[in-house]
Amino acid sequence: MENKHFKSYNDDDAQQRYLREESYRRANKKLDKLKGFYWHLASYVVVNIFLIIVITVNSSRSVWNFGTFATAFFWGIGLFFHFLGVFGADFFFGKNWEERKIKEIMDKDEQGWE
Repeated sequence: MENKHFKSYNDDDAQQRYLREESYRRANKKLDKLKGFYWHLASYVVVNIFLIIVITVNSSRSVWNFGTFATAFFWGIGLFFHFLGVFGADFFFGKNWEERKIKEIMDKDEQGWE
């Protein structure tokens, strides 16, 4: 006889809750990485605009020399690697880029034979 006062343990419910919680944690971690990158980008823009203005105003030399933009250049390299760390290399090519490119080349090759 089944007791009406106790809910039976359903393993599927527990597994669904666990999967939802894991999904939430991954999404939250990704969001933290995105926020970190956007703060990095914002500080890059603000600080480098300030530095370029200060160097331009206080320099008797031409504005268009490497020293004026050296900080922006090297910091930009670091920012680019931060970008790759957050968005991944797939951002540029996509996950199916190789397959699409192979199909495109094969289609062009077939048209050349006709």
